[in-house]
Amino acid sequence: MKSKGKIFMLDDDKLILSMLSRVLAKEGYEVLVEAETDNIVNKVMAWSPDVMLLDIRLPGRSGIEILQEIREKDPELQVIMLTADDTAETAVKAMKLGAADYLTKPFNKEEVSIVISNVIEKNSLKHEVSHLRKAYSEIHERKFIGQSKVIKKIMCNIEKMAKAHVSTLLITGESGTGKEVLARRVHHLMNESETSGYYPFVSLNCAAMPESLLESELFGYEKGSFTDAKTGSKGLFESAKGGSILLDEIGDMKRDLQGKMLRVLEERLIRRVGGKEDIPINVTVIATTNRNISDAVDKGEFRKDLFFRLSTFYFHIPPLRERQEDIPLLLEYYMAYFVSKYHRKSIPISPEAKKLMLAYDWPGNVRELKNLMERFVVLESAERILPENLPRWLVNRSSATMTGQQPSESKYLLPDAGISLNDLEKDLIMQALEKTNNNQSQAAKLLNMTYDAFRSHMKKYGIT
Repeated sequence: MKSKGKIFMLDDDKLILSMLSRVLAKEGYEVLVEAETDNIVNKVMAWSPDVMLLDIRLPGRSGIEILQEIREKDPELQVIMLTADDTAETAVKAMKLGAADYLTKPFNKEEVSIVISNVIEKNSLKHEVSHLRKAYSEIHERKFIGQSKVIKKIMCNIEKMAKAHVSTLLITGESGTGKEVLARRVHHLMNESETSGYYPFVSLNCAAMPESLLESELFGYEKGSFTDAKTGSKGLFESAKGGSILLDEIGDMKRDLQGKMLRVLEERLIRRVGGKEDIPINVTVIATTNRNISDAVDKGEFRKDLFFRLSTFYFHIPPLRERQEDIPLLLEYYMAYFVSKYHRKSIPISPEAKKLMLAYDWPGNVRELKNLMERFVVLESAERILPENLPRWLVNRSSATMTGQQPSESKYLLPDAGISLNDLEKDLIMQALEKTNNNQSQAAKLLNMTYDAFRSHMKKYGIT
């Protein structure tokens, strides 16, 4: 069971500190106490507590002043003020400046426990509500659909691993196979039995961001660490506290940052850009990639030590063409999902159309199948899906597979009537964008093009 939260206490009364730390530790909280104000804000930021108990009257420095500095560095930190003033006017002033609550001395341990519990619960509900709509719309993402032996084995191992609350895992597979879906499933399994609050799932595509920005996005930054850093900011590792962080396409991460990532995984510490303090983290790191990491290691493009650290728990999702028995289940699932989402009627798939779908090699994998079913539900007006309702490229490739036809020296079939190369190129660009949900970086990869070349071709054909 995870701890109920981290409590940082600052008070010059060592008796109060001793009493409260014992009480809160018995209740399941992690507690850190301080009686001196020297470098206090940096100490608080480094420990990254859920709640801070802050005395208003401290020798040499005002608690209100410390509160203002803390709010500037971390607006989300919940601060409870401690005051000996019966009128509580100063405490009320502190609340206007952003304090979560206050306690008037002398107080009993039950009162302190209730106030802390309420503050943590309120903050947890605030975060949960802010993510509720998105989580509701993506609830299907927690389901990993499949009945093949390989998928059943993956799901069995995932459940064992989630129960053990492992800290790091690696998921590989072609684009569109469902790596993020599986990552979300892992996160859900790890946290479904927890009752102490909401645990976030945050993700970042390592291939879609410059290295300099990627580091500050992951680790956060301090005020003044670069030109536009007018205030400090948490990174995704801090934002994911207690939950999971998905590092998508980690195979494209630059080697300098790979070294820093290895340190994070080994020591469970991060340091903000421009910062001097190490910050402990409590997150599950899930890395995914569509690259062959072993080849990248052999080529010197990916650190061997980072690969070994990530691959302690390693899962490879096979492409859809290698697990055809999953196709009927996926067709049924996504038809039902989009019928519910768009309030449309279900469209039966004819045996002839289903036969072609089973023979198709699905180069875009589950993502391509999902997008096709969404298109059917939204746009198709036929009573049932027949072969003529299927995309032309799907029918052509399926028919060639079923009849054993393969062009002698070409991977692609040229229609007897011929084709416009410009039309073909534009069509392939549109398909690549559709298969990747308009992710231009991933679409360029599907067509073996650089990102800049892909953007140039989009401009050439007026695609926005």
